[in-house]
Amino acid sequence: MQLSKPLILASRSPRRIALLRQIGLSPQVVPSNIAEEFDRGATPAENAVRLAHAKAVDVGRDVGNGLVIGADTIVVLDGDYLGKPDDERDAVRMLERLSGRTHVVVTGVSILDRPTDRSVSAYEETSVTFRNLPRGEIEAYVSQGTPMDKAGAYGIQDDYGAVFVSRVEGCYYNVVGLPLSKFHSMLQKFSSQLAER
Repeated sequence: MQLSKPLILASRSPRRIALLRQIGLSPQVVPSNIAEEFDRGATPAENAVRLAHAKAVDVGRDVGNGLVIGADTIVVLDGDYLGKPDDERDAVRMLERLSGRTHVVVTGVSILDRPTDRSVSAYEETSVTFRNLPRGEIEAYVSQGTPMDKAGAYGIQDDYGAVFVSRVEGCYYNVVGLPLSKFHSMLQKFSSQLAER
Protein backbone atom coordinates (compact mmCIF):
# COMPACT_ATOMS: atom_id res chain seq x y z
CA MET A 1 0.00 0.00 0.00
CA GLN A 2 1.30 3.45 -0.89
CA LEU A 3 0.05 6.75 0.49
CA SER A 4 0.11 10.11 -1.20
CA LYS A 5 0.72 11.91 2.11
CA PRO A 6 2.77 11.16 5.23
CA LEU A 7 1.55 8.63 7.79
CA ILE A 8 2.12 9.63 11.43
CA LEU A 9 1.77 7.17 14.31
CA ALA A 10 0.80 8.88 17.57
CA SER A 11 2.53 6.17 19.61
CA ARG A 12 6.04 4.98 20.38
CA SER A 13 4.87 1.35 20.62
CA PRO A 14 7.46 -0.82 18.85
CA ARG A 15 4.75 -3.40 18.26
CA ARG A 16 2.49 -0.99 16.35
CA ILE A 17 5.45 0.29 14.34
CA ALA A 18 6.36 -3.29 13.40
CA LEU A 19 2.77 -4.13 12.42
CA LEU A 20 2.51 -1.10 10.13
CA ARG A 21 5.82 -2.00 8.51
CA GLN A 22 4.56 -5.56 8.10
CA ILE A 23 1.87 -4.26 5.73
CA GLY A 24 4.28 -2.05 3.82
CA LEU A 25 3.82 1.27 5.60
CA SER A 26 6.60 3.46 7.00
CA PRO A 27 5.11 5.77 9.62
CA GLN A 28 6.71 8.76 11.23
CA VAL A 29 6.57 8.30 15.00
CA VAL A 30 5.29 11.23 17.08
CA PRO A 31 4.16 10.04 20.53
CA SER A 32 1.06 11.62 22.03
CA ASN A 33 1.09 13.28 25.45
CA ILE A 34 -2.48 12.23 26.26
CA ALA A 35 -2.85 10.58 29.68
CA GLU A 36 -4.47 7.15 29.48
CA GLU A 37 -7.30 7.79 31.94
CA PHE A 38 -10.50 5.75 31.84
CA ASP A 39 -14.07 6.95 32.20
CA ARG A 40 -15.60 4.36 34.54
CA GLY A 41 -19.05 5.24 33.23
CA ALA A 42 -18.10 4.20 29.68
CA THR A 43 -17.55 0.77 28.16
CA PRO A 44 -14.03 -0.46 27.41
CA ALA A 45 -14.72 0.00 23.69
CA GLU A 46 -15.87 3.59 24.25
CA ASN A 47 -12.78 4.32 26.34
CA ALA A 48 -10.43 2.76 23.78
CA VAL A 49 -11.95 4.74 20.89
CA ARG A 50 -12.04 7.99 22.87
CA LEU A 51 -8.38 7.67 23.86
CA ALA A 52 -7.30 6.66 20.35
CA HIS A 53 -9.05 9.69 18.85
CA ALA A 54 -7.66 12.01 21.53
CA LYS A 55 -4.13 10.81 20.75
CA ALA A 56 -4.63 11.42 17.03
CA VAL A 57 -6.01 14.92 17.65
CA ASP A 58 -3.20 15.74 20.11
CA VAL A 59 -0.49 14.89 17.59
CA GLY A 60 -2.50 16.21 14.65
CA ARG A 61 -2.37 19.78 16.00
CA ASP A 62 1.25 19.98 14.89
CA VAL A 63 0.76 18.18 11.56
CA GLY A 64 0.15 20.34 8.52
CA ASN A 65 -0.42 17.50 6.09
CA GLY A 66 -0.74 13.80 6.84
CA LEU A 67 -2.79 10.91 8.18
CA VAL A 68 -2.42 10.58 11.95
CA ILE A 69 -3.07 7.21 13.61
CA GLY A 70 -4.10 7.03 17.25
CA ALA A 71 -4.52 3.69 19.01
CA ASP A 72 -5.21 2.46 22.52
CA THR A 73 -5.30 -1.11 23.80
CA ILE A 74 -7.18 -2.11 26.95
CA VAL A 75 -7.14 -5.47 28.74
CA VAL A 76 -10.33 -6.26 30.66
CA LEU A 77 -10.97 -9.04 33.20
CA ASP A 78 -14.16 -9.24 35.25
CA GLY A 79 -14.90 -5.63 34.37
CA ASP A 80 -11.51 -4.44 35.67
CA TYR A 81 -9.07 -2.61 33.44
CA LEU A 82 -5.57 -4.06 33.55
CA GLY A 83 -3.21 -1.36 32.37
CA LYS A 84 0.57 -1.33 32.32
CA PRO A 85 1.96 -2.66 35.61
CA ASP A 86 3.34 -0.20 38.14
CA ASP A 87 6.20 -2.52 39.10
CA GLU A 88 7.20 -6.19 39.06
CA ARG A 89 4.93 -7.06 41.97
CA ASP A 90 1.97 -5.53 40.13
CA ALA A 91 2.89 -7.48 36.98
CA VAL A 92 2.94 -10.75 38.95
CA ARG A 93 -0.43 -9.89 40.48
CA MET A 94 -1.97 -9.25 37.05
CA LEU A 95 -0.65 -12.46 35.55
CA GLU A 96 -1.90 -14.47 38.52
CA ARG A 97 -5.36 -13.00 37.92
CA LEU A 98 -5.19 -13.87 34.21
CA SER A 99 -3.97 -17.43 34.87
CA GLY A 100 -6.49 -20.05 33.75
CA ARG A 101 -9.00 -17.36 32.76
CA THR A 102 -10.39 -15.71 29.64
CA HIS A 103 -10.01 -11.95 29.28
CA VAL A 104 -10.89 -9.44 26.58
CA VAL A 105 -8.47 -7.22 24.69
CA VAL A 106 -10.01 -4.09 23.15
CA THR A 107 -8.09 -1.82 20.78
CA GLY A 108 -9.51 1.50 19.63
CA VAL A 109 -8.11 3.00 16.42
CA SER A 110 -8.60 6.48 14.99
CA ILE A 111 -7.28 7.93 11.73
CA LEU A 112 -7.29 11.71 11.39
CA ASP A 113 -6.66 13.46 8.07
CA ARG A 114 -4.79 16.72 8.24
CA PRO A 115 -5.53 19.41 7.26
CA THR A 116 -9.20 18.49 6.60
CA ASP A 117 -9.73 17.04 10.12
CA ARG A 118 -11.85 14.28 8.65
CA SER A 119 -11.57 11.23 10.87
CA VAL A 120 -12.74 7.65 11.21
CA SER A 121 -12.64 5.58 14.40
CA ALA A 122 -13.40 1.95 15.25
CA TYR A 123 -12.51 -0.78 17.69
CA GLU A 124 -11.80 -4.50 17.76
CA GLU A 125 -12.36 -7.01 20.57
CA THR A 126 -10.52 -10.31 21.01
CA SER A 127 -10.97 -12.96 23.71
CA VAL A 128 -7.75 -14.49 25.05
CA THR A 129 -7.56 -17.55 27.32
CA PHE A 130 -4.52 -18.31 29.45
CA ARG A 131 -3.55 -21.79 30.62
CA ASN A 132 -2.89 -22.21 34.34
CA LEU A 133 0.42 -20.51 35.10
CA PRO A 134 2.69 -21.69 37.93
CA ARG A 135 3.93 -18.87 40.18
CA GLY A 136 7.57 -19.63 39.31
CA GLU A 137 6.85 -19.31 35.60
CA ILE A 138 5.16 -15.95 36.13
CA GLU A 139 8.05 -14.64 38.21
CA ALA A 140 10.63 -15.81 35.65
CA TYR A 141 8.75 -14.00 32.86
CA VAL A 142 8.35 -10.80 34.87
CA SER A 143 12.04 -10.80 35.82
CA GLN A 144 12.91 -10.44 32.11
CA GLY A 145 11.33 -6.97 32.17
CA THR A 146 9.39 -7.49 28.95
CA PRO A 147 5.87 -7.17 30.41
CA MET A 148 6.45 -3.82 32.09
CA ASP A 149 5.32 -1.66 29.14
CA LYS A 150 2.31 -3.77 28.18
CA ALA A 151 -1.34 -3.63 29.24
CA GLY A 152 -2.15 -6.75 31.22
CA ALA A 153 1.58 -7.35 31.84
CA TYR A 154 2.13 -9.66 28.88
CA GLY A 155 2.91 -9.60 25.18
CA ILE A 156 1.35 -12.33 23.05
CA GLN A 157 4.16 -11.81 20.54
CA ASP A 158 6.92 -12.23 23.16
CA ASP A 159 9.17 -15.27 22.94
CA TYR A 160 7.89 -16.52 26.29
CA GLY A 161 4.64 -14.61 26.78
CA ALA A 162 3.23 -16.46 23.79
CA VAL A 163 3.22 -19.79 25.65
CA PHE A 164 0.79 -18.44 28.27
CA VAL A 165 -2.00 -18.30 25.69
CA SER A 166 -4.04 -21.43 25.07
CA ARG A 167 -6.77 -19.88 22.91
CA VAL A 168 -7.46 -16.72 20.91
CA GLU A 169 -10.93 -15.89 19.59
CA GLY A 170 -10.81 -12.98 17.17
CA CYS A 171 -8.04 -10.92 15.65
CA TYR A 172 -4.57 -11.94 16.87
CA TYR A 173 -3.02 -8.64 15.72
CA ASN A 174 -5.51 -6.79 17.89
CA VAL A 175 -3.86 -8.38 20.93
CA VAL A 176 -0.44 -7.29 19.67
CA GLY A 177 -1.71 -3.70 19.47
CA LEU A 178 -3.29 -2.95 16.08
CA PRO A 179 -6.09 -4.91 14.35
CA LEU A 180 -4.58 -4.95 10.88
CA SER A 181 -7.61 -6.06 8.88
CA LYS A 182 -9.87 -3.43 10.45
CA PHE A 183 -7.15 -0.78 10.16
CA HIS A 184 -6.70 -1.55 6.45
CA SER A 185 -10.45 -1.18 5.88
CA MET A 186 -10.42 2.14 7.75
CA LEU A 187 -7.52 3.39 5.66
CA GLN A 188 -9.46 2.61 2.47
CA LYS A 189 -11.97 5.31 3.51
CA PHE A 190 -9.21 7.82 2.78
CA SER A 191 -8.99 6.56 -0.80
CA SER A 192 -7.97 9.97 -2.14
CA GLN A 193 -4.80 9.65 -0.04
CA LEU A 194 -3.85 6.25 -1.50
CA ALA A 195 -1.35 6.56 -4.32
CA GLU A 196 -1.97 4.62 -7.51
CA ARG A 197 0.59 1.91 -8.20
